Amino acid sequence: MSSDQGKASGGNFNRYCELIAENLHNIKPLPTPRYFPPPQMTSAEGIVCVGGALHPQLLLDAYRHGIFPWPTSDDEPIYWFSPDPRAVIEFDNFHISRRLRRRLASGKYRGTCNLAFRRVITACGSGPGRIGGTWITPNMIRTYNWMNQLGHAHSVEVWEAGELVGGVYGVAVGSIFAAESMFHRVTDGSKMALAFLVAHLQARRFTLLDIQQWTKHTGSLGATEIPRTQYLARVAAGVDSQVKFGNVLVGDVFSLGEP
Repeated sequence: MSSDQGKASGGNFNRYCELIAENLHNIKPLPTPRYFPPPQMTSAEGIVCVGGALHPQLLLDAYRHGIFPWPTSDDEPIYWFSPDPRAVIEFDNFHISRRLRRRLASGKYRGTCNLAFRRVITACGSGPGRIGGTWITPNMIRTYNWMNQLGHAHSVEVWEAGELVGGVYGVAVGSIFAAESMFHRVTDGSKMALAFLVAHLQARRFTLLDIQQWTKHTGSLGATEIPRTQYLARVAAGVDSQVKFGNVLVGDVFSLGEP
């Protein structure tokens, strides 16, 4: 496929996403979660409830309703969140700086997916400044690795000379990908992983990349915030989609935009 054909295909897909946004009021609302209160019924901090367990059945029910866990330790109750507003990355808004583009074009780095999930989630919980201050507990690592084996959780890896130097992981439900965390061991390692992820999701026809909370770092990459009502409507529109994440990284990072 030529680059012009790729742009035409991307334009049609972008129009599809616009149509979803324009018709959110016509989309059937999410049903009530099986194991959780409705995601609209939260504290001011966005807490839906406290307690429960990290188990694939509960996690899938949570993510399918815009809820995510935030453990503090394996010995403390789990907090479940549905914040308002919600931070997302719209594919067309993702920014690749000139420096990052040069790094990706250097030929030194290779992207893969689902090749080293456990190593990625472990690195996300043990990166610089995170040891002892991360929500990625040993039980969370075990459970999300189980989710990966079941085909629900996925990772994107960045390699340099055979060494894992960056990565990101998250959970796919329908055409929604909920990114959980990323890490780097070289400059821009996590940004390269996110760029590979965005290109992959766009090629696989996902419709939304959820990053939960906005930060200055993700904002520099194009992250924005949307109201929870809009976010939940988009989850409802995409949660039953039959798109698949796959185990082979696809997509063209160089088709992504510059700021």
